[in-house]
Amino acid sequence: MEFLVAIAAILLALAGLVGIVFPVLPGSLLVGAGALVWAVWGASGWGWIAFAFAVTLLAVGAGSSWLLTGRSLREREVPGWPVTVGIVVGIVGVFVLPGFGLPIGFAVGLLLAEWWRLRGLRQAASTSWATIKALGVGILVELGCAMLATSVLAVSIITS
Repeated sequence: MEFLVAIAAILLALAGLVGIVFPVLPGSLLVGAGALVWAVWGASGWGWIAFAFAVTLLAVGAGSSWLLTGRSLREREVPGWPVTVGIVVGIVGVFVLPGFGLPIGFAVGLLLAEWWRLRGLRQAASTSWATIKALGVGILVELGCAMLATSVLAVSIITS
């Protein structure tokens, strides 16, 4: 039983890591769910300690990502609606071009929305690129913290 719980916890955490990079799944939540599964049903007393560390790391990662991205977008004076348009077009892109549709659709939707907002392609490309970089930095910070949380979970499983 402990082996199956460990497999389920690790699979949830790995799916969460994928979900951070490809934001179709709730990445940090899945990593946290994996740690919680191990804490509740694992046979190790270290499970709850690993869960506490994982939740702390995930909160730091998600909070830092949100703050860094938001600050960058405010500095460039990018409102939220072009990002929302990019997300919607990215979701449509998933069905049109499986695998690559999300990032391509997001970039195209964001560029079109910024072009509409700014009425100039050069400015739209500049703010779109700045937005994509800001989101990329946020994703990297969140991914780094989630990888640390997954490592803590893995060590807890290995040492049990």
